[in-house]
Amino acid sequence: MTTLFISDLHLDAKLPQLSAAFAQFMQLQAPAADTLFILGDFFEVWIGDDDRSEFNLGIAELLREFTDNGGELYLMVGNRDFLMGQDFADECGAMLLDDPALIDLYGVPTLLMHGDSLCTRDTDYMAFRHLSRSPEWQQQMLSQPLEVRRAFADQARQQSQAHNRVQAADITDVTPAEVARVMQEYGVQRLIHGHTHRPARHELELNGETAERIVLGDWGSHLWWLQAEPDGTLELCQQPIDAYLAK
Repeated sequence: MTTLFISDLHLDAKLPQLSAAFAQFMQLQAPAADTLFILGDFFEVWIGDDDRSEFNLGIAELLREFTDNGGELYLMVGNRDFLMGQDFADECGAMLLDDPALIDLYGVPTLLMHGDSLCTRDTDYMAFRHLSRSPEWQQQMLSQPLEVRRAFADQARQQSQAHNRVQAADITDVTPAEVARVMQEYGVQRLIHGHTHRPARHELELNGETAERIVLGDWGSHLWWLQAEPDGTLELCQQPIDAYLAK
């Protein structure tokens, strides 16, 4: 009854090595798991479920094979693929998760997030996040032709990269006070998230008890995943992408 967590793969048709690594992950790691959680930024960009490119359909097919074989799949959107919707989830046989989402992980209440909402010191991004998550903004965006949406996404990606280059590291990382606030709101001692590209396991004190924040890694030079077992074992795993593809 293994459960796997991944995030921040940033899959892109322009990065075939990355999609090949994901395909191999679904062949090697996923079959031994009962459940797979994808916590946002699965794609580098997602302009709508009606973008039925060969690449997008191929990724959906990999996920569908997992669910057709009895696996449970949960998808959470991130800051790159927040326009992902129910149609794509249905095509994969997945369930969409709210952000945050509270689950019972082998008896331990665990909060799942993408992680971008925890970076409250990045005020410019938080303003865009508030706007882009509104149903009105999304409806207006999805009503535009695919080419218009694609051009907007390319421009937004360039602006985001430029923004991150000039921001101090602590601005683009989570705000500790916000982490504590959210965990207290949901009454949990464990939080799993991605987004920051700073994979680690952090111990913290919360309500006089030891708590943990687990940060999933982004997929680039390495693959990262969190593996959870029914006995309570949690392992943050990594593999160099070149060595992984050589298996």
